[in-house]
Amino acid sequence: MGAQGEPQREPHREPRRELDEDTIAFAGKLFHWARSGGTAELTELLEMGLPPNLRNDKGDSLLMLASYHGHAELARNLLRHGADPELANDRGQTPLAAAAFKGDEAVLRVLLEEGAAVNGCGPDGRTALMTAAMFDRVAMVEFLLARGADPEARDTRGLTAREAALAMGAANAAARLAPGGQAV
Repeated sequence: MGAQGEPQREPHREPRRELDEDTIAFAGKLFHWARSGGTAELTELLEMGLPPNLRNDKGDSLLMLASYHGHAELARNLLRHGADPELANDRGQTPLAAAAFKGDEAVLRVLLEEGAAVNGCGPDGRTALMTAAMFDRVAMVEFLLARGADPEARDTRGLTAREAALAMGAANAAARLAPGGQAV
C-alpha cells in the first residue's frame, strides 16, 4: 500500500526496444573502418556528430582498434574529435599499450602528441612500458623511456616493467631496463 492506503502503482515502463538490422550493420561498419583504416569514412561521420568514444561489445573504442591495427592518421583524427586516449577496453588495455604491444612507433607518437599520458594505465596498473617490456619490444621500450615513461612504476601486482619482462621471459627488454641497461 502506498501513502494514505492507496495501492502502489508500478512505474510506467516502455517496452524494450531493439536495434534493427540496419543499425546493427552500421555499427559493424564503424568498427570495421576503425580496424581497416577507414579514415575518410569515420572522419566524415565524426564531423556529423558520431560519438568518438563509441565502443564495441569487448569495450574496444574506435581509437583502440585504430591504434592496435596501426592507423596513425585515423587515430589522430579520432583524438582531434574528442576520443579519450586513456579509455581502456574490457581487458584493461589502453590504446597506448595496444600500439606498444604491436610495435607501432607512428601510432605511439600520435597518441603521445595528442595527449595520451606516457605513464597512463588501465585498472591493473599496467603501463604501455610494461606491455612493451613483457613482449620484448625493445624499440618500444626505448621509445617510451625517451618520452618519460617511468621504469619504476608498479602495476597492481607490484611489478615494475623490468620485473614483468622477467616474468614473461622477455630477456632483451629486461636487460634494457636493468640499472645501466643498454639496448641489446
